[in-house]
Amino acid sequence: MVKNTALTDLHIALGAKMAPFAGFNMPVQYSGIYDEHEAVRSSVGVFDVSHMGEFILKGERALELIQQISSNDAAKLHDGKVQYAYMPNETGGIVDDLLIYQIDELTYMLVVNAANIKKDWDWISAYNTYGVTLKDISDETALFAVQGPRAAEVLAPLTEIDLAGMAYYTFHKGIFAGVSNVLVSATGYTGAGGFEVYVANKDAARVWHAIMEAGASHDIKPAGLGARDTLRLEMGFCLYGNDIDDTTSPLEAGLGWVTKFNKDFVNAAQLREQKATGLQQKLVGFEMIDRGIPRQGYVIKDEAGAVIGRVTSGTQSPTLRRSIGLGYVTLAHAKEGSSIYIDIRNNPVRATVVKPPFLK
Repeated sequence: MVKNTALTDLHIALGAKMAPFAGFNMPVQYSGIYDEHEAVRSSVGVFDVSHMGEFILKGERALELIQQISSNDAAKLHDGKVQYAYMPNETGGIVDDLLIYQIDELTYMLVVNAANIKKDWDWISAYNTYGVTLKDISDETALFAVQGPRAAEVLAPLTEIDLAGMAYYTFHKGIFAGVSNVLVSATGYTGAGGFEVYVANKDAARVWHAIMEAGASHDIKPAGLGARDTLRLEMGFCLYGNDIDDTTSPLEAGLGWVTKFNKDFVNAAQLREQKATGLQQKLVGFEMIDRGIPRQGYVIKDEAGAVIGRVTSGTQSPTLRRSIGLGYVTLAHAKEGSSIYIDIRNNPVRATVVKPPFLK
């Protein structure tokens, strides 16, 4: 059963190309991926990402629960601060990556990937031996990502929140477009700057229209999941289900920077041992030298034709005008500048390993 968001009918009326994604009927594109991508990079675009999941954790021991299930050190959070993390599983892989919002000392919001809502809920619940109150507000929450260098300028007239002065990975609650209790965070998945706006479903249409009206003079464009993917890939951001999943090592995926061994958490001992003994492979970025577009699942080979890895994400970069990708390769081929070959329709197409982000 494919679910709709609060604004599915509006997107259809706007002429969006719709497709099932993570169990939801989602807009893939409106005016076109390249057009929407360019709008976000140069001005401002707005994504309806209401398919994402939101959980509220509340109680005296909420932080203890989060510390156990999360790789990062949530003790460093304070009211109004956001943290990126992942939830390790017990077999060396990743349950999901997520954002952790500290609402207050006793209250947190976890934002998880749409495809993993039930899995994440069950996982967190299974570890909740702390008496923490859990509430899934995913089905009653809409989320808009207003992204681009002019996002603050566009949204400023809609709220008294000081958007221009808001630090990266912080948030405030306030009145937005005449709606109270809206959460606005300086976060996003595009690398273009901007904000994410959490609002109750009943107010979703009002807020969407207000954003579009405020951005009209900046030629704001609605953007779909197609442009969201090309934008995140230009920054080298991981996508769950492509670059990380239940079987991938977070350390091999380059998530060591959010793996804090100063505390105990699920599977910390095994990850600590893996770090000490050394990794077998590494997630790297690469740019195509010869013509060809890499796609998820394509085999990566060395110059002699031996298989050394696989592509996890790939696209033709709208900004750079060349093909880029992410993939796991053996450590011997993970060094920046290494030549690798992507097997495209049984033809080895040359690429070179580069350090993300692709867009500097």
